[in-house]
Amino acid sequence: MTKPFTHRSALSALATAVALLSGAACLAQPKLPPPQATDPVARGTMVGTPPAADKRVTLGTILAYPNGRWAFHHMRELGPTLAVSRGTKPASALAATPKEWDTLGIETGPDTRTTLAQWQANTYTDGLLVLHRGRVVYERYAAGMQARQPHALWSVSKSFVGLLATWLIQEGALDAAAPLSRYVPELAGTAWGDASVQDTLDMTTDPAYTEAFTNPQSDVHRYLRATGLVPVAADYTGPRAMYDFLVTVKKEGTHGAAFRYKSADTEALGWVLRRVTGKSVAELLSERIWSQIGAQEDAYYWLDSIGTDVASVGLNTTLRDLGRFGELVRQGGKWEGRQIIPASVVAEIRKGASPQKFAAAGQTARAGYSYHNQWWVAHDADQTFEAKGLFGQHIHINPSAELVVIKLSSHVVPDTQFTHVLDRAAFAAIAAAVKRP
Repeated sequence: MTKPFTHRSALSALATAVALLSGAACLAQPKLPPPQATDPVARGTMVGTPPAADKRVTLGTILAYPNGRWAFHHMRELGPTLAVSRGTKPASALAATPKEWDTLGIETGPDTRTTLAQWQANTYTDGLLVLHRGRVVYERYAAGMQARQPHALWSVSKSFVGLLATWLIQEGALDAAAPLSRYVPELAGTAWGDASVQDTLDMTTDPAYTEAFTNPQSDVHRYLRATGLVPVAADYTGPRAMYDFLVTVKKEGTHGAAFRYKSADTEALGWVLRRVTGKSVAELLSERIWSQIGAQEDAYYWLDSIGTDVASVGLNTTLRDLGRFGELVRQGGKWEGRQIIPASVVAEIRKGASPQKFAAAGQTARAGYSYHNQWWVAHDADQTFEAKGLFGQHIHINPSAELVVIKLSSHVVPDTQFTHVLDRAAFAAIAAAVKRP
């Protein structure tokens, strides 16, 4: 039977899963549930009128695994959302040259190997799309996800905020060196009162804020309650909306010294974007990108309790529409011959930031990376750069291979560091395959 919700219960499964990371190399897999045993179709999740109590998913239980395997492509059925309008343009065509790559080999170590199909299953993939030179060469769906269903992107959402902010900087609406309090006076006296826009974009701010899911006292738990993604108990007295949460976070040290991953930085940037433009993040994304590229479906944002779009983790899109966006970025902001995003915006993101500042975060699996304007930059031979999200969401762009890979997932371990080495091996195998004559 599904346990009654308490304000700690939804987080307990998340904390347990993240704890699996402790002391484990990315390929040193702990005992994970077999993917088929967690498949919502096989389990009969949310089937019936009404669904059986032990197969029912509510907002209060989406983080209790394996409920997310159903919930992550049904979020708008569980709470408040705001559409990112696709506009009135016809859906843009995605030409296809399908490849039978289920058995494509992936080298996972000196003497270990898997296949593209096995990698998808073993990393709890819900949808995988591969675009080469803008053509669909591989597309798969699992766990009951349908092509026209938007899927939660979690922290891939951050990269959209970073791109929009970079665009506004280049237009002169934002000054990268200005403190956030110039644009949002309410942030004066908070962690972002004297933090520059650029430090916030690169997550080199230093607030008294921790994003440690395994610690019940970590600030990320208050953050999740403020998003509305974790309902609060009746006796909860903390912030219940994002703006109310942000003004409670104070500065701890020196800005600009080192990278430290913090969803709160993106929410502070979201506040700046709304204040400067007078529009929601959803409106900005719709006007500048979604309505311009022939998206097939409206995307949508999760809303907090007062109707604010959750900038850091709230975006949901379909697999193919995310592929359209990835291809737009790969082409330097061009779509069907039109320059939608200034090429200089994409170039700024691709140049990356300081790998030395990034190294301070201790993300050893991503050695050599930097984090710039809310994007992950690998600084490798192929100049790959990525957007990444909790539970295994990916936009992987390989300019050298003219390749975009979109992976949407519902992994039992939330942190994408857990599968990073394996995922990069799969992306490399796909790149090698598209480069072959």
